[in-house]
Amino acid sequence: MKKGSRIVRVLFVALLALCIPGALAIGGMRSRKYADLNKDVTDLETRQQTLVDENKNLITDISLLSSTDRIERIAEEELGMRQAESEEIVRVQMKGANDE
Repeated sequence: MKKGSRIVRVLFVALLALCIPGALAIGGMRSRKYADLNKDVTDLETRQQTLVDENKNLITDISLLSSTDRIERIAEEELGMRQAESEEIVRVQMKGANDE
């Protein structure tokens, strides 16, 4: 019986000796994956902030480009347009199929 319990004990110690490096390897892989994911999150947050800033600038540009003063100036100076006089305005009313 002494020999059988010794074999079990040796097998247990050998199994334990194999499990420790395996557990350390798994922990190392998980740690590396966490570090990679953390870097990805940081990169995405930086990219998001860049896009938000770019979006703010584009919104500002849209506001400036669509101002009525600018549109009037371009129409008058560059396109030779002018505001119509009231007698030049013709109102057109169309009758639909149901308006007869």
